[in-house]
Amino acid sequence: MTDAIKLIRSAPPTALFGLLVILVYIVVALLAPAIAPFGETEVVGAEYLPWEAPHLLGTDNLGRDMLSRLIYGARNTVGIALLTTVLAFLLGGVLGLIAATLGGWIDQLLSRTVDALMAIPQLIFALLILTVVGTSVTSLVLVIAVLDSTRVFRLARAVAMNIVVMDFVEAARLRGEGLWWIIKSEILPNALPPLVAEFGLRFCFVFLFISALSFLGLGLQPPTADWGSMVRDNATLITFGDITPLLPAGAIALLTIGVNFVVDWFLHKASGLRDEQ
Repeated sequence: MTDAIKLIRSAPPTALFGLLVILVYIVVALLAPAIAPFGETEVVGAEYLPWEAPHLLGTDNLGRDMLSRLIYGARNTVGIALLTTVLAFLLGGVLGLIAATLGGWIDQLLSRTVDALMAIPQLIFALLILTVVGTSVTSLVLVIAVLDSTRVFRLARAVAMNIVVMDFVEAARLRGEGLWWIIKSEILPNALPPLVAEFGLRFCFVFLFISALSFLGLGLQPPTADWGSMVRDNATLITFGDITPLLPAGAIALLTIGVNFVVDWFLHKASGLRDEQ
């Protein structure tokens, strides 16, 4: 605990800002029912009411409270993006480490499969699959996790390829250690810093990707509060000089910036570079 406090105190202002943003989003997502003044799908008035009490940010195209929808959107959009990123890393990371450790035909088979998937533009591929299998939350998470795991696979394999040739890995093999022991004890600890940094960046990409799909109508479906669909539903207000549609877009941009600040700081710490005085 003391080490964590010292580490945070040594962080630059940008990283502190990023940590604060992430903390606020986590609190809002966890306490959404207690914080939101109205229900997620509750119609509380006429459509497009102005910013005034009790609707501090007005209402949307169906008369639902915008502030409440923004708060619930943090739980839905961020929570699903985090779950998708974790699944993508479990799938792509494990397969990438296995491919680098075993090599041979397994490496070739997995690498060529990943190359084939990455040859198709990700957004078009996702639109095609979701149109066929439907747009439930389960299918959305699984489709994006599989497509994004290809990027994780490439990174994990590239990092592990430089580690498996080290003497300590060869010594573990000569001792008769099993595949999973070598990956868990020898390769993964040395590959962790770039993978952790990639997790933060990949979360941002998944987060933006889900919002883009929702904006196109193939992401989280109504009446679930989602920032991407909220931009689409209220976009007509822009023509009248109302910035309400920019609020969910700003929430997306703010979290992306905050995560990138933290990732930059982590990469700097992991590289062993010292700040210039």
